[in-house]
This record gives sequence, C-alpha cells and structure tokens, in this order.
Amino acid sequence: MPTVQETFDAMPGRFKADKAAGTSATIQYDISGDGGGTWNAVIKDGTCTVSPGAAASPNLTLQIGAQDWLDMLGGKQSGQMLFMSGKLKVKGDMGLAMKLGSLFQM
Repeated sequence: MPTVQETFDAMPGRFKADKAAGTSATIQYDISGDGGGTWNAVIKDGTCTVSPGAAASPNLTLQIGAQDWLDMLGGKQSGQMLFMSGKLKVKGDMGLAMKLGSLFQM
C-alpha cells in the first residue's frame, strides 16, 4: 500500500487533462494522522502541479485522516460515504469537490 506522500507524488501522473478543460483551481489537502501533512494541487491550463504545504487561497480544502485517504484512493471507501459520515470535511467549492473524482484516475 502506498504512503500518503507517495499518493501526492503520483498525483500529477494520474491527472486527466482532457477532463479538466476550463478548470482553474487550487485544492488544499489537510491529511491528519500517521504520514499525514498538508499538500496543495494547482490545476491550470490542463496541468496539475502538486506541492507540499498550504495554499495561499485555495478554492477547495479537503480534511481527512491518512487511513481514510488511502482507503478512498484504494477504492475501499467512497468519498461520498466518508463525507456523509463526517470523516471527509470539505470547505469551499462543492462543485469542484464533486468533479475531483473524474479528474484523476485511481
């Protein structure tokens, strides 16, 4: 199983540029627990750049525990179920949050 860091390292390679036409956004990921941290992804002009640390003014912030993050990416948990159960907290652009799954191959 990959670490949280490895999932963020791999994110630009899993980005589907064709699905992101017209999308320009900054997403901050706050991952708590073992191996957690803060990363931000900038989607602009059909590219995705991921950097460690907080974003200056993210359009969307996701807060989730490290194990839940790994389970979601591994297909063991759905983002919707984690959100409904309060394990995934979303601040900002909900439309962007709904679209995220289609922007990256799991």
